[in-house]
Amino acid sequence: MIELVFLGIGVGTLSGFFGIGGGTILIPLLLLLGYEIKDAIGISVVQMVFSSVYGSYLNNKNKTLDVPMVFTIGIGGFAGALLSGFFTSIFSDTALEVIFLLFALFALSRLFFKAKIDVVQREVNGVALFFIGLLLGFFSMLIGVGGSIMLVPILVGFLHVDLKKAISAGLFFVVFSSISGLISHALSREIDFFSGVVIGLASLIGVYAGILLKDRVDLALQKKLLVGFYLLIVIYLIQRILL
Repeated sequence: MIELVFLGIGVGTLSGFFGIGGGTILIPLLLLLGYEIKDAIGISVVQMVFSSVYGSYLNNKNKTLDVPMVFTIGIGGFAGALLSGFFTSIFSDTALEVIFLLFALFALSRLFFKAKIDVVQREVNGVALFFIGLLLGFFSMLIGVGGSIMLVPILVGFLHVDLKKAISAGLFFVVFSSISGLISHALSREIDFFSGVVIGLASLIGVYAGILLKDRVDLALQKKLLVGFYLLIVIYLIQRILL
């Protein structure tokens, strides 16, 4: 119980600070504690509901969340995530760990691309936004992550959204994908709700602290910290898969 509480606070802090659902952080830590990958995915999905809803509330209160921009993407994410539970059940543990490793490598690589500054935000057709959300929702919930780590570079690199607003939008997207993913995973197999709820409730404390830090810390430092964390995740997953 104590381990889960501290785990939740830590994951929540990083979730609020980096605008992510928390699954990218939580799953490797649960694997390190001895959980199987499918159990870790289920716990992660439960936790993300808590952190994303509370974090989005705080971001909206701080006026850094553009709800209309991401709502259509979120609806697509909800639809895509509904399919995830069934496919997670049919993949082997090793296959899911490899997919997660590829996801972590992508997340790491995108941090080396510089955001464009002083560029007008691009308007995109609602249908295109829906299908972006559909694909992100499916693939992210397949491995128990929220999808924001993929959405943020799309918003910044292609739609020229301000990075701080993109981070808030990414966490709001996780509200849609995590709730839908929870429904899908719960219908497909058994989930450790107790661990997920304990971590999720504890993460609320961390989310509050992380969002306070996000709005005060220099962007360059944010990137350096996240790069270091993902390097550790990638190294751990490579070691786990190959050895």
